[in-house]
Amino acid sequence: MGKREATRSRRPLHPYLVLVAAVLLPGAGQVINRMPTRALIMMFFMLSLGFVTMQLAAPERSFAGRHAGGLFVYAIAVMDAYFIARFRWEMFRNRAVA
Repeated sequence: MGKREATRSRRPLHPYLVLVAAVLLPGAGQVINRMPTRALIMMFFMLSLGFVTMQLAAPERSFAGRHAGGLFVYAIAVMDAYFIARFRWEMFRNRAVA
């Protein structure tokens, strides 16, 4: 059994574990999915859009209203991490059955 076969058969983490990590720490889901560049890109857009909406929103707006851009990208990052983990999980399960 070569190294290539060993990496193919490595069991991915359960998608719910990736989801919890992504919710608790922004970008952690992408890192767990072995996509650190994607995590950095998401963090960059979270910070930049959060900063832009903070500057453009009126001071009397709620916290969510002032940081809506960052929160939006955060929600996208959580869904992205979960969907990629779910896809890998299902692919692994289908390969194990076949």
